[in-house]
Amino acid sequence: MVNAPSDLGTTERRERPRASAEHAPALGTASLNPFGDLVTLQHLCARLAKALKPVFDGMCRADLRVWAEPLAVQRWADYRTERGHDLTAWQPLTMGGGKARIQLVLEAKHLLEMLDAFFGGDGQAPNPLPTEFTPAAETLAARLAGAIASPLEAAWEPLTRVAFRAIEGAQIGTLPEIAAGDPVVVTRFGLAIGERKPAFVDILYPIAALKPHGGALTVKVHGVPAEVEPEWRSGLTRAVMGVKFPIRSVLAEPVVPLGLLLDLKQGDVIPIDFGPEVPVMVASRRLGTGLVGTANGRAAVRLTQLEEFSEEDFR
Repeated sequence: MVNAPSDLGTTERRERPRASAEHAPALGTASLNPFGDLVTLQHLCARLAKALKPVFDGMCRADLRVWAEPLAVQRWADYRTERGHDLTAWQPLTMGGGKARIQLVLEAKHLLEMLDAFFGGDGQAPNPLPTEFTPAAETLAARLAGAIASPLEAAWEPLTRVAFRAIEGAQIGTLPEIAAGDPVVVTRFGLAIGERKPAFVDILYPIAALKPHGGALTVKVHGVPAEVEPEWRSGLTRAVMGVKFPIRSVLAEPVVPLGLLLDLKQGDVIPIDFGPEVPVMVASRRLGTGLVGTANGRAAVRLTQLEEFSEEDFR
């Protein structure tokens, strides 16, 4: 549930000394949070956390643990007070086709650590921290926002189709133009290497940006399967089972220098080397491995191992 305690230890939680969000049943009221308990958005964040892991793994050049914290609703002024006066990166993204903006919020130390790791360093931030961001840091923040745009769209897909796009050239050291009393939904993600102290990344959704999607956010259950007509299902199953896929086996993929390639002539021999087992592919996906041999006088591959597939592989 939203605002319920996380199952993570208290050492991995950033303190939020504030009252819980107030709830109201409908949009357009004076309540700080007009969307109810926001459990749907919390599930969306949990789904998004899994997709953010490879993004931050690549930026930090490390294997991270990534999780979603319980979200909260705050007035913009309260959120700013909570963060203090330390240098912070405010990278905007567009949400949808209008003027709605959300904010990717990163601590300066965390951003500069990623910048150092990105360029082959040990992931160390300068000490003391600078008072403003360099062009390289601004470029990395925009690149990171661009990298999370697709996972954001995929996470929102079960609710509604909405496009996200990083705004390049933004002055990430400048506060966004949000009125002090305007409420924002704070979705927070923890990132940690092993048992080290985690860093936190926030994605802020102004309530005004979420109002066009209020109907999707207030629905309690998504993706309930509708009753399907048996005859239609049987026809669809027969049609799907008749779809043909190409199967191929890759015996070898030799690599030769360009000079040798240009000198090749008819009759030349290119040596190849392959083991007893070769990969077997269906379309562009690996089906498994097999042994090369013959059957009924024709070359054949006997399958020795099949790859395991999960439902997530096809999403």
